[in-house]
Amino acid sequence: MTPNAQYHKGLPRFVAEEFVEGNFLGLPSKPGNADVVILQVPYELTTSYGQGTAQGPAACITASGQVELFDPILGEDLPAGYNIHTAPEWNGEGNTLEQQLANISNYLAKWNNGTTFPVILGGEHGILPPIIKSLTNHPAIDGDYSKLNIVQIDAHADLREELDGEPFSHACAASRAMDYGLKHLYQIGIRAFSKEEYERINTDEKITTFFAADILRNNAKWQKCLDALRAIEGPVHLTIDIDGLDGSIVPSTGTPVPGGLNFWQAVEIIEALFSAPNAKIISMDVNEIVPQKDTPLTQFTAAMLATKGIVNHINKRKSNRW
Repeated sequence: MTPNAQYHKGLPRFVAEEFVEGNFLGLPSKPGNADVVILQVPYELTTSYGQGTAQGPAACITASGQVELFDPILGEDLPAGYNIHTAPEWNGEGNTLEQQLANISNYLAKWNNGTTFPVILGGEHGILPPIIKSLTNHPAIDGDYSKLNIVQIDAHADLREELDGEPFSHACAASRAMDYGLKHLYQIGIRAFSKEEYERINTDEKITTFFAADILRNNAKWQKCLDALRAIEGPVHLTIDIDGLDGSIVPSTGTPVPGGLNFWQAVEIIEALFSAPNAKIISMDVNEIVPQKDTPLTQFTAAMLATKGIVNHINKRKSNRW
């Protein structure tokens, strides 16, 4: 099909396929098995500051319509011959927090089949524990969570045992994920944490934390972070809390904190992780997106990061390294 111009806000975007409103990147789903699936989880029950993350997935989908389909890593436009499928969003069923979390896991689980790469859009970071639960039967894990690594880009450690009496608060997301007996947790960009969280970071051998103050002011520590990612072995889930980036590019998020990563540092993290020769990134999420009314910068940045993950996944898939 000859590329044609699709106009969005008056600007042409040349695409080789029909633009589908409501689909990530506007790409139509194709018959057959999905290579990449976009899963929307508009969950928001435990936010403790800013509100609006439940609208994040839809806003990210809309913003993705402005993202360029070409990336030099692939050398061609997305979908690059692959099937990128946008699934119907999670239905939000459940009368209690526990029921909703279980429902999220059930919604995600069928896509963790080892042949499809799930990209999950949130929603508050409280979606992380049900994401991890949904991986139970993934062929790379097969019920053994001691194989699984998590790489977490975040402003917050999320290692609290509870917040305001709630152990499944978004502030406890990493701690609840660790309850599954993970192989290792890598945290990047952390700059907001309690005394108890700091003590756990310094004593738990399964946690490696690269604090923002260190990696942003010391190039040797930044390189050490990237080297650690390239050395990861085994299955990995990548979780990106959008507040891990600096507020200048993500001004609207659930709990903003100054002094974060810039966009290209976040991209470098993604690229380093996907380049790890002995790692298999089996899924990723981008969360804590609060749509902006005055500018779409936050949701557009989130869409760009999700796209970078997809590009790197497809690049690895093309070379039979996934």
